[in-house]
Amino acid sequence: MSRVLVIGAGGVGSVAVHKMAMNPEIFSHITLASRTKSKCDAIAASVKERTGVIIDTFAIDADDVPATTALIKQVNPVLVVNLALPYQDLTIMDACLAAGVNYLDTANYEPRDEAKFEYKWQWAYQDRFKEAGLMALLGSGFDPGVTSVFTTWTKKHQLDTIETLDILDCNGGDTGLPFATNFNPEINLREVTAPSRHFENGQWIEGPALTNKQTFDFEGVGPKNMYLMYHEELESLAKFYPEIKRIRFWMTFGDSYLKHLEVLGNVGMLSIEPMMFQGREIIPIELLKALLPEPSSLGPLTKGKTNIGTIATGLKDGVQKTIYVKNICDHEEAYAETGNQAVSYTTGVPAMIGAAMMVTGKWSGAGVFNMEQMDPDPFMDMLNKHGLPWTVEELDAPLAF
Repeated sequence: MSRVLVIGAGGVGSVAVHKMAMNPEIFSHITLASRTKSKCDAIAASVKERTGVIIDTFAIDADDVPATTALIKQVNPVLVVNLALPYQDLTIMDACLAAGVNYLDTANYEPRDEAKFEYKWQWAYQDRFKEAGLMALLGSGFDPGVTSVFTTWTKKHQLDTIETLDILDCNGGDTGLPFATNFNPEINLREVTAPSRHFENGQWIEGPALTNKQTFDFEGVGPKNMYLMYHEELESLAKFYPEIKRIRFWMTFGDSYLKHLEVLGNVGMLSIEPMMFQGREIIPIELLKALLPEPSSLGPLTKGKTNIGTIATGLKDGVQKTIYVKNICDHEEAYAETGNQAVSYTTGVPAMIGAAMMVTGKWSGAGVFNMEQMDPDPFMDMLNKHGLPWTVEELDAPLAF
């Protein structure tokens, strides 16, 4: 039996359960839970209409460890797939330990009161999961997730050593709206406005947010401005690939998005500090989140493609080579298949594949693991078969910047 419990009913959760339902030989029973049961029910109705598969739905407050533990025991899954907010990673891990069930997520833990992305809180669970004989797989999305698998595959098949690694994330989609975020607005805006940070020669180098800009011509999208940012897979890649001298993450943003971001920051709407308004306490960025379009509603509006990949330079048989591995995903095709735009699709499909790796035993172990610790080959094979085909090419030279 491969019963799974998915927690989180946003766009990523929707894609993941749709794709699980399309693979009944792997996932025999699917349960979806979130704070708002009506969202789960809407996804369940779509899954039934598209695939004929019936999934169970529940309401759960994932901040409540006893209640989440009770739900896990009631559902009796072999795996809990955490697609809720990163704030809830630790409580869901606690519930999995209490219930004796394996765990998977797509994004590392982040405290509510500080925009800080670190694995230390989850890596601290290593001994507890190992002693319980349970597996926790961290970051099985696209970035983190597929980008780490691309890196591991490159090291296994293309390069003897990796000297530099760049992760390039381009969303060439257009919603036609003046300002919208393509995933949870609160998480997205906290991430984008955090100081830039990259790994170089054994140390972390920080700088102001969105100040280091380069232009890159993305296949299927065209030339785009991309900005140096911090992203969580840099930390795990630096840990598990200490040979790499420099690791950077780049993400594209349009001028209109950046202008709105600047204005919102200037007027204080991006603050995570509580403030009093008309006799009650509010957090400005949470109010902004309520005003912005729900990312899961952007599917029918979004046109264009995403292009996400890794560019690694290193040695193969003593000769320097630069290897580019990437996926291009079409927003409209993703929406036609699952009712969600490509940003949700590119995270939800790897969540399904990571879950498949665990429930089939292709990936196993006791403890807390990051994606780059696993054999990349079966994961890469499933990417090609389940909607995220990848290509590999050798570039003429390393990146010039």
